[in-house]
Amino acid sequence: MTAAVAVAPSSRRALAASFRPEVAIDDEPTRILVEQLRALDIRRLGDLAGRLSSEEMREVDEALSLVLALR
Repeated sequence: MTAAVAVAPSSRRALAASFRPEVAIDDEPTRILVEQLRALDIRRLGDLAGRLSSEEMREVDEALSLVLALR
């Protein structure tokens, strides 16, 4: 059985939006494009880019709730 994970791409050039939280990756401001969420085979993932802080993860969760109409 193959494992899949949900992945949201990131961009340093994306325009600001309520559903694009800004996080720091390698000390660079980066927007998470939660509206482009996709499922990937875990074997396709490359090197770890970093970890989100609790506050950044909370912002991503809120953006996902907005985009997926979970509230």
